Amino acid sequence: MAERDRSSHTEPSADLNALIKSFVNELSGAMRASPYTVRNYKRACEDFFAFLQGHRGEPPTLTLLRALEPGDVRAFLADRRRQGAGAATLRVDLSGLRRFFRFLRDRGLVDNDSAEVVKAPPQRQRLPRPIPAEKAIDLINSDAGGTPGNWIALRDYALLVLLYGAGLRISEALSLRRMDIPLGETLRIRGKGGKHREAPVLEIVREATSTYAQAIPFPAFDNDDPLFIGARGGALNARVAQRMVAERRRRLNLPETATPHALRH
Repeated sequence: MAERDRSSHTEPSADLNALIKSFVNELSGAMRASPYTVRNYKRACEDFFAFLQGHRGEPPTLTLLRALEPGDVRAFLADRRRQGAGAATLRVDLSGLRRFFRFLRDRGLVDNDSAEVVKAPPQRQRLPRPIPAEKAIDLINSDAGGTPGNWIALRDYALLVLLYGAGLRISEALSLRRMDIPLGETLRIRGKGGKHREAPVLEIVREATSTYAQAIPFPAFDNDDPLFIGARGGALNARVAQRMVAERRRRLNLPETATPHALRH
């Protein structure tokens, strides 16, 4: 059977259709892939074979698949992009082709790694969706059930005002030390990649951080001690700050996009 496949140039495309059906059955059976994955991988194979018909000028066969080159796969992805497919869809298409060619290789039908060597389109990193100004203010002013005026309430207020008013990342805010108080009109921040930037500091931010610093019940053993501390006196953990924001978010019925990082945007 394998010898007949290698010598023939007219293997019917129906044979590939049957292989796609077997591939789909294995995905949904032994591999336990989700219906979403099964549907998209099946579509990727069918689209690829339809593309090859015009691209190579002959019906797709096992013989043709053995002779494929990475350029053929790249041409298919480029054609899909021209049709409007985004990077995420192209990554799914390429993943589906890779899995199908592994399926063929495991059965001794086709040993071709062209789809494996093609790089997937890079995934664009989405910026957090900004919170509307009025919602951000509601989030900042909510004490999440705390007693107004206690030092933890003052800490949380100062932290959120700093994120929103000075545009700091949570890690940048938590890196402030006792010696940094009182804040000036600008704050020199070391951000990602070790790059420094000057962040403007509003009066409300200076007042909030100074009021909180004066209310801290734990004495500073060193001016290099962290400004933002937890209930037991240790450095405030970013996860604690994130949980605080999540609690306020739930009480105000805000979307899950209302995160500490989103405040700075």
